[in-house]
Amino acid sequence: MLHGIDPVFAASGLAVGLLVGITGVGGGSLMTPLLVLVFGVHPATAVGTDLLYAGLTKITGGAVHAYHRSVDWRITRRLAYGSVPAALLSLLLLAHLGSSSKASGGIISTTLGIALLLTAVTLIFRKALLARLARVMNGASEQTISRLTVALGAVLGVLVTISSVGAGAIGATVLLTLYPTSPIVRIVGSDIAHAVPLTLIAGAGHWWLGSVDLHMLVSLLVGSIPGIMISSHFASRVPDRVLRPILAGTLAVVGGRLAF
Repeated sequence: MLHGIDPVFAASGLAVGLLVGITGVGGGSLMTPLLVLVFGVHPATAVGTDLLYAGLTKITGGAVHAYHRSVDWRITRRLAYGSVPAALLSLLLLAHLGSSSKASGGIISTTLGIALLLTAVTLIFRKALLARLARVMNGASEQTISRLTVALGAVLGVLVTISSVGAGAIGATVLLTLYPTSPIVRIVGSDIAHAVPLTLIAGAGHWWLGSVDLHMLVSLLVGSIPGIMISSHFASRVPDRVLRPILAGTLAVVGGRLAF
C-alpha cells in the first residue's frame, strides 16, 4: 500500500470511477453525497475536495476535445462570462459565513440536494425536456441565445461552487436546446472546456477557505482514475434503459434527503 493513501477513500474513488465511466454522470453527483452521507465529511470539505478532483480530471478531457477541435469557444466564453463572477460571489458568501460553520454546511447540503434532484429529473426526462425547450426557443435571436447562455453560466457557477454538481447533465441539456444546430460532440466539448476553469477556480477558492483535504483528494484520485479507465471499456455493454432510471432514482432519494 502506498504511504499516505487511505484504502477506504481509494476504494470509494474506484467505485465512483466505475459508475462515472459507465453512466457518464459527473463524479460530483456521486462522490460528494457519498462523502457527506456515508463518511460524515463536512459538506464544505466534501465539495472543495471534489471540485479540485473534478478540475484535475477534466483537464485531460478538455485538452482532447480542444485537440480534435470539438470545442465551440464562443459558447465556452459566454458560459464563463456568467459562471466566473457567480463562482467568485459564491466563494465570498461562503467566506463570510465561515467555510466550516453550521450555516455554510446547511446551505451547501440544501444546494447539493437541489442540484441532485435537478440532475435526476434531467436524466429521466431528458428527451421530453429537450423537446419542450426546443419549442420555447424556436426562432430566438442570437442576442437572446447569448444572454441565456451567460445566465446559464451564472446558474452553473453558483451550483458548482456550492455543491460541485451541475456542470454536466444540467448544463449540457440546456446547451442542446440553445444551440440545436451544433453537433453534440461540440456541445459536450464546450461544456467540458468550460467546466475546467470553473471547477479549478471554485476548487482553488475552497482551498483558500481551508475546505480541501489533500490527503483525501489523492486517495480518491488513486482509485477513481483506473475505475474510469476500466469501466469505459464496458460502457457500451450496459443497457442504458436499465441503468439510467436506477441511477436517477438513487440521486433523487439522496437529493431529497440532503435538501429537506
